[in-house]
Amino acid sequence: MKLTRTQKIPIWLFSLIPLVNVVFLVVIFFALSSRFVLQSGLAVTLPASSFTLAPRAGAQIISITSAPIPSIYHRDQAVTLAELGRHLTENPTQDRSVIIKADRDTPYALVVQVTDEALKLGFSVILATGAEPR
Repeated sequence: MKLTRTQKIPIWLFSLIPLVNVVFLVVIFFALSSRFVLQSGLAVTLPASSFTLAPRAGAQIISITSAPIPSIYHRDQAVTLAELGRHLTENPTQDRSVIIKADRDTPYALVVQVTDEALKLGFSVILATGAEPR
């Protein structure tokens, strides 16, 4: 007995299967990778505030950690308070502002010293805060 097909399968349908597979994998890749976007810089626990400012694109960021020995970082590089002025003037930007991201346990005197150093060089200083917990 000879069996024959009653319906013909179009040949172009077989070329669509790999295309759909690739599109599906790309969608999954972008959906998963968007959750792993990391911000550059150091992780500091910012103090909470109910007031926030819009992000500044051209500002230089200074991070101050509150480890047993507080450290100052500019452009992800550890600097001393004496070197900070040189580092700020070496990287000129059009926006003459500095964002200070200090850990909430950082000694207040160190934050004031860093602020004074930036103000002496003519920068406007912005103290970064986190969102208030709800």
